[in-house]
Amino acid sequence: MRLVTYATPAGARPAAVVAGDRLLDLGGIAGSLTELLSSDAALDAARAAVASADADSLLVVDAADVLAPVVPGKILCLGYNYRGHVPDGVDPTANDPEYPDVFVKTSNTLAGPNDAVVIPPGATDVDYEGEVAVVIGRRAQRVSLEDALDHVGGYTILNDVSDRAWQRRQSQWALGKCSDGFAPLGPWVVTPDEAPDPQDLLVEVVRDGVVTVSQSTSTTIFSVAYVIHHISQVLTLEPGDIVSTGTPQKLPAAQDAHRPLADGDEVTVRIAGLGELTTRFVASQESAA
Repeated sequence: MRLVTYATPAGARPAAVVAGDRLLDLGGIAGSLTELLSSDAALDAARAAVASADADSLLVVDAADVLAPVVPGKILCLGYNYRGHVPDGVDPTANDPEYPDVFVKTSNTLAGPNDAVVIPPGATDVDYEGEVAVVIGRRAQRVSLEDALDHVGGYTILNDVSDRAWQRRQSQWALGKCSDGFAPLGPWVVTPDEAPDPQDLLVEVVRDGVVTVSQSTSTTIFSVAYVIHHISQVLTLEPGDIVSTGTPQKLPAAQDAHRPLADGDEVTVRIAGLGELTTRFVASQESAA
């Protein structure tokens, strides 16, 4: 299923996307998408409702009403997790790190799939990173590698927006990663039974009509299962938490033509089988301090 959270006059409610552009309200089954993803019984009831739904009688999806699919207690992200291109005959794993480089994006960074990202006043090098994001469905505490995927509620898309200038100012990345709205998420969650293999997805990023990133998750160093296993040895992952799996390197031409994000820019992250997340960037109306 493709599951969303959408705005109604009565508040946010979970729904399934049916027939491509229709919404089946699931508020009678679960109070939130996190609650739905964490219950096998609720998911079974949702699947039954989708199977029997009359699409013609359902609401057409209004993109403006679609919110961030979940409100995570934690957003955990990976640094370097995609191998770059190496010449023929060179071992592509030679520079692999031993462990994932995990960092945190704070709760103020969460943005919905239709929210514009405001470029902070004084920011000089704001950048984008398109990533496969894992939504935790079952509590994960010190899980084995073999059982790790059983704790996945689904997959979505995250744009790990970053202020490179602030990131370069310190060894810890928090101030470069955690400006308000720097984690657009969505538009929906694809449940594992309908999602493609997370280790065989094409991740592409399009900036203002130009493809700047195009690489398969088959080139990641650490698999989704390993990352969940690894993180859960230290902290407990709860339903609704997000684990974002890192971004591929930009294509050489895009690296050579690097330009910080500016007012009016648009970035689309598209991932095979998961959909597209388009984010518009706007200048802050405040003056820099």
